[in-house]
Amino acid sequence: MSRIRKIYLDEKEIPKQWYNLAADIKTEPFMSPDGPVPPEAWAPVFPMNLVELEYSTQRWIDIPEGILEILSRWRPSPLYRAYDLEEALGTPAKIFYKNESLSPAGSHKPNTAVAQAWYNKQFGIKRMTTETGAGQWGSALAFACALLGLECKVFMVRVSFDQKPYRKLMMQTWGANCVASPSNETQAGRTILEKMPDTPGSLGIAISEAIEAAVTDKSGNTRYSLGSVLNHVMMHQTIIGLEAKKQLQKAGIKKPDVVIGCAGGGSNFAGLSFPFVYDKINGAEIEIIPVEPASCPTMTRAPYVYDHGDTAKMTPLVAMHSLGHSFIPPPIHAGGLRYHGMAPLVSKAVTEGLMNPLALHQLECYEAGILFAKTEGIIPAPETNHAIAAVINEANKAKEEGKEKVILFNFSGHGLMDLTGYDKYLSGQLTDYELPENIILENLEELKDYPKPPVGK
Repeated sequence: MSRIRKIYLDEKEIPKQWYNLAADIKTEPFMSPDGPVPPEAWAPVFPMNLVELEYSTQRWIDIPEGILEILSRWRPSPLYRAYDLEEALGTPAKIFYKNESLSPAGSHKPNTAVAQAWYNKQFGIKRMTTETGAGQWGSALAFACALLGLECKVFMVRVSFDQKPYRKLMMQTWGANCVASPSNETQAGRTILEKMPDTPGSLGIAISEAIEAAVTDKSGNTRYSLGSVLNHVMMHQTIIGLEAKKQLQKAGIKKPDVVIGCAGGGSNFAGLSFPFVYDKINGAEIEIIPVEPASCPTMTRAPYVYDHGDTAKMTPLVAMHSLGHSFIPPPIHAGGLRYHGMAPLVSKAVTEGLMNPLALHQLECYEAGILFAKTEGIIPAPETNHAIAAVINEANKAKEEGKEKVILFNFSGHGLMDLTGYDKYLSGQLTDYELPENIILENLEELKDYPKPPVGK
């Protein structure tokens, strides 16, 4: 063989620390009617050892040995050179992708699921609740809880619950209880169903249900877990980008020119990009592109505001790009990208000009995913297709400019549990959807009296 496709690291080379972007970008505090929310206010929701990580501004955080031991089941993940995709595009660009689909759950999500379950276990927690959109996160937490001997309950957005039955079965196989959201099991769910009995659901609604189920447990042995958005989740995922840095160096590449990831709440994108944001802050010339659906355009069309992270307003106010907590997204087939807000750290990085967000329609993304499957052989998740479509755009730009750019992206998950979406695409049943401006304005009207975060550096 004349060329190397896969760049591996030895298990001993797994990063021993997470990178915390909050050391280099200052986000705005969580807010309540009484002012900034102190760490102890989160005690009913998260174990305090995770709250400490959430509020930390330390740049490097040691990864506990117990977490590293579990992560070593599939980490380090390989870095692939996409030679066949490059040839199909006729581009001078070098395309690399971090293959996070090789985890037991098939995506990047176990990187934080294992960490969160481990911290909960250490704190003496016995049960965890969460929400899930496409089911990737719910599957990952079910997997992590099974390994650590914790009970797990997952509120799955109804449209995905119906579209992706095998995700539900994955969760049940690992011992989790998965219910469609909104449900009759919480007051938040019952209220939504009374108003909108036919609602497809949303991540905001599912978050409300999962938080309510945790904080109303009178035993005190249940805590909530979130698969994206919050700082500690972004931090856990940076193991992806830190590995990728080492692997690019092994390939003789000092830095990528472009870093790309799909972005719904921000976790897989942050995991790959944040270590390179650190380099950019320190002078490196790198274009960093988070890619979202045109039907749920938080970074590209929504303002940077204070808003609740859930529909029932159980969370404090969070400074982020948001379409409004009452936003019900259209039922596109990239369920993991249908959140109304964006991670505070990603949002702040966008406002500071460190990232250039992009919104794409689902038909272009599926077309890109099929080209990737035909060239590289792996069927991508619908979410991952958004990153691939952006990669193809950048590779075509490099071809037009005659520049040999290095493009790095996160292959965040495979699509073997998402073939219904491919079926609908291939049979012509999918359409593009441009979110009307009046719907955005209508949802943002609720936020007019909320405090406003400062914008800019």
